[in-house]
Amino acid sequence: MEEEVDKRQQGKDSVFFRDGKKRIDFILSYVDDRDGERKQERRREYEANLQKAGLELETEDKSESDDRKTYFVKIHAPWEVLATYADVLKIKVPFKANDIPVHQDIPMDWLFTPFRLPDHIMNPEPDYFTSPFNKGKIDFFLIDDKDTFFPPSVRNRIVYYILARCPYYKSDREDKKGIKRLLNNGTYGSAFPLHDSRYWKPSRDSNSESERFNLYTHWARFFSFFKEQPLNLIRKYYGEKIGIYFAWLGFYTEMLFFAAVVGLICFLYGLFTFDDNVWSKEICSEEIGGNIIMCPLCDKKCGYWKLSSTCNSSWQSHMFDNVGTVFFAIFMGIWVTLFLEFWKRRQARLEYEWDLVDFEEEQQQLQLRPEYETKCTSRRLNRVTQEMEWVLDRTAAELVGKVLLCWATVVLWISLIIACIIGVIAYRLAVYAAFASIMKDSPTNNIHVVGSLITPQLATSVTASCINFVIIMILNLMYERVAIWITDMEIPKTHLEYENKLTVKMFLFQFVNYYSSCFYVAFFKGKFVGYPGDYIYMFGWSKLRNEECDPGGCLIELTTQLVIVMSGKQVWGNVQEALVPWVMNWWGSRKARNHPESCYSRWEQDHDLQNFGHLGLFYEYLEMVIQFGFITLFVASFPLAPLLALLNNIIEVRVDAWKFTTQFRRPVASKAHSIGAWQEILNGVAVLSVVTNAFIVAFTSDMIPRLVYMYAYSNDLSMKGYISNSLSVFNISGFSDDNRPEDGESPEWFNSSVITTCRYRDYRYPSGHEKQYSHTMQFWHILAAKLAFIIIMEHVVFMVKFFVAWMIPDVPSEVKARIKRERYLIQEYLHNYEVEKLKIQLSQRNEDCCCTPVIYPDISRHVVLSQCL
Repeated sequence: MEEEVDKRQQGKDSVFFRDGKKRIDFILSYVDDRDGERKQERRREYEANLQKAGLELETEDKSESDDRKTYFVKIHAPWEVLATYADVLKIKVPFKANDIPVHQDIPMDWLFTPFRLPDHIMNPEPDYFTSPFNKGKIDFFLIDDKDTFFPPSVRNRIVYYILARCPYYKSDREDKKGIKRLLNNGTYGSAFPLHDSRYWKPSRDSNSESERFNLYTHWARFFSFFKEQPLNLIRKYYGEKIGIYFAWLGFYTEMLFFAAVVGLICFLYGLFTFDDNVWSKEICSEEIGGNIIMCPLCDKKCGYWKLSSTCNSSWQSHMFDNVGTVFFAIFMGIWVTLFLEFWKRRQARLEYEWDLVDFEEEQQQLQLRPEYETKCTSRRLNRVTQEMEWVLDRTAAELVGKVLLCWATVVLWISLIIACIIGVIAYRLAVYAAFASIMKDSPTNNIHVVGSLITPQLATSVTASCINFVIIMILNLMYERVAIWITDMEIPKTHLEYENKLTVKMFLFQFVNYYSSCFYVAFFKGKFVGYPGDYIYMFGWSKLRNEECDPGGCLIELTTQLVIVMSGKQVWGNVQEALVPWVMNWWGSRKARNHPESCYSRWEQDHDLQNFGHLGLFYEYLEMVIQFGFITLFVASFPLAPLLALLNNIIEVRVDAWKFTTQFRRPVASKAHSIGAWQEILNGVAVLSVVTNAFIVAFTSDMIPRLVYMYAYSNDLSMKGYISNSLSVFNISGFSDDNRPEDGESPEWFNSSVITTCRYRDYRYPSGHEKQYSHTMQFWHILAAKLAFIIIMEHVVFMVKFFVAWMIPDVPSEVKARIKRERYLIQEYLHNYEVEKLKIQLSQRNEDCCCTPVIYPDISRHVVLSQCL
């Protein structure tokens, strides 16, 4: 009796049919509606066609399911079907053990022992030479057991290929097919391959591999964050496309370590050189900064203030605006090149090891989207395959019209982002006066409960950054649906083409959405403000006077903006990725918790998990590429950005692993030989980052004006007197009624009869000079130095980038040798196989006619002749 119960429990958790032999390769589920006669007819036709295609089906009645409503159709692909479609899809399988020795002599290898995983986890399969499967040459390949020859990931990929193309309705006019359309119209509720076990314990079935349990144990748990990733096991279980994502994410995280260390050193340099910061000492000095009266920073509501009140922001700015900033900007320009070049080499190695060499052509020709095939109305000869294929007829006018409509929509949404950014800028201009009025005495007057940290500039910058972040999140949710809709409307031919089109649209939008506020602070804020008596206003509206930079400089404001948007996105992203699927799964499986675990079948467990859509990896890549932009485009303003990204990615790898292993159904395995369009986007961001960082150092940082002063205007090559030199003088009597502070807005110490001038950040001649309020020669010297710095830095970094790219080959020589060796062996083995096969045929034929075959070897090839003796 106990044995029968144990078998029943094992059967509920099994990944096999009731006979315990046929493996379940796919599951279809549906709820039988009373009014769903049309759906029932579709299911009957579809399942009948699946059986005609050679698949075997077994249905679990709703009475056997936990909710007593859901039917589960289990699908098994027998050997004949697998062999046929493996031939069609050109799936590579082993034909000979790899005989090339692997040299892994790593100096001080024992240091890496704590980071290693067991070899059976890192390398779950032996290393073989592989060749595309050919059903007519089965004995050419290393087939020990037909039941296990194709791993589950390959099996579910083949079955999904059949499901996606199997018709469920046929007529003279229309041919409807594909599981995706049946899912969309509600005929089936879900379609998914099964996990091979529970994630927290191995399968009780000896025929099941329990790879999910191994992945969770050695990879998905957070306390394994310092361990290497079992990429070969990930690839074997989830397929190459997901494997290549985790390989890229892991490599990116490893490279971030070096950038984070250098960035931390640069930050510490700024922290430990406070005592050498002469200009900050002058600002904080009561004799210098305390006697410099600054002009109001806004109209009417802002009063006069002393420069010494910006002492704290000046010290804070020095941590990021120092000589180390220039070094780090140059370093990151070289780092990003090394990252991309070394990734190409790593990717080339994975392409060979995972049998992805020359895969792109196969994917383009074979992996057509079912949505494209259903729209095709005519056939045309494919010049590559010389076979007739279905094509989509589109007139030139229709094609141009769709392209224009799609890109007009993208431009419209980008314009909406720009409008929102302008709205945030207007908010900054409007509320600054309010904050200044509340904090009365000076623009840096304190809210005393928090010390001398909150200023009108800081309050405005922080609240505007938070509002901007909320707008970014809202626009992301809205545009995502729009981007998918317009991409669907273009009807791309292949899955790769679909993802590439969507990638370009989404990245352009997100680029503007996330980075526009940082570009504003870096390159526009404080650059077009005019001067006292002749200020510049936004759209000419007298209430929106253009912003000036924080007294500590615009760089500290760019740092604030970057930290809020980047950190907010990373925290929100990780919480959303981990919490949302967990809550949804908890809610979806609440009924099952009322029953014994043994009654909860394997297909029901997976059915209650979240579905991993075909765009699941797209969002993962997009998140990381946006982060890559933050740490490269604006890194000169915040050297700690790579460190924040490193800490986030250490968590991200394990959150993604945990999510894939525990919260999502097993995705259909698919191939990808690279990270696709993201590679070109990363290259573009890398080039742009050199330009943006050069401009940040030149125009946002105060580095160039300080260097010009020290070498051209200082008598002793010191920074003494720099603060007074960098401030221009304005006669207070020159203020108009629209600019002059209202009564009561200026501090008590201000006496207009004694104080007749105020200072402002610029290089202009004072009142009474023949060139009154026009730019001085020092301004033009500084501008020339800034432009010269940009040109020199860009050329130096680009020359180093191109030299490094030229020095590092994209494909390692070892991989090239292995590829050549494999191709040679394929030709040699196939040749010998055909010769041996012909010998056997001739031998069998001559046994019947008493003839002896004579084989004459030729220099270039074997020529087989039959001669009767």
